[in-house]
Amino acid sequence: MGPMREDGPWGSPHVRPPEKRPVGRSLARGFAGRCPECGKGHIFQGYLKVRDACEACGHDLDQYPSDDGPAYFTILIIGHLVVAPLLVLSFIWKASLWIVVPGTVIPLAVITLLALPRIKGAVIGMLYAMRIVREDGMLHSADRAD
Repeated sequence: MGPMREDGPWGSPHVRPPEKRPVGRSLARGFAGRCPECGKGHIFQGYLKVRDACEACGHDLDQYPSDDGPAYFTILIIGHLVVAPLLVLSFIWKASLWIVVPGTVIPLAVITLLALPRIKGAVIGMLYAMRIVREDGMLHSADRAD
């Protein structure tokens, strides 16, 4: 924790400001599949299964709600970087479907499967940096507004 403050936005001298969590560092660690807290432990225990806690520092990794976001970001990124340029290339429109379909679908599937865990790690890193945890969902849910 940081030093105690006598005045300022944190109120009484007994309240400490939260420590800074640099966004770039957290994103980079997550993208590399490492714990956003220490950068040493792994985020995943399989392909996309998030560990309950970091094996190096014990940080609770399961608290970050990275449910559908990584899939949406992966589709968005792959669609813009791969699919859109393919549509501009003339061979797509002139070649046989028997060549174009396997020649585009197989690389797209491989690129997507390689990108998804990295993007999910980056999302977890961003959630860590922004201090967004699963318990905060009740604060932001429209279902709770009655």
